[in-house]
Amino acid sequence: MDSAEKDRAEGTWDKTKGKVKEGAGRVTGDHDLEAEGKADQAEGSLERAKGHVKEAGKKVKEGVEDVIK
Repeated sequence: MDSAEKDRAEGTWDKTKGKVKEGAGRVTGDHDLEAEGKADQAEGSLERAKGHVKEAGKKVKEGVEDVIK
């Protein structure tokens, strides 16, 4: 698994974990847990975006290398 795939997978995990925490916090009335869940989801979104940017950079690099050859 390359680093872009790893970032996207970790981001997906963080988003999923955050949704569970947010829901549990909402059901139990634990506002701190709900907020923690929202923060995890935001972190997951950023991690996934980082993976997408890395993948795009890799494709650009490959494209440039193909032009140079």
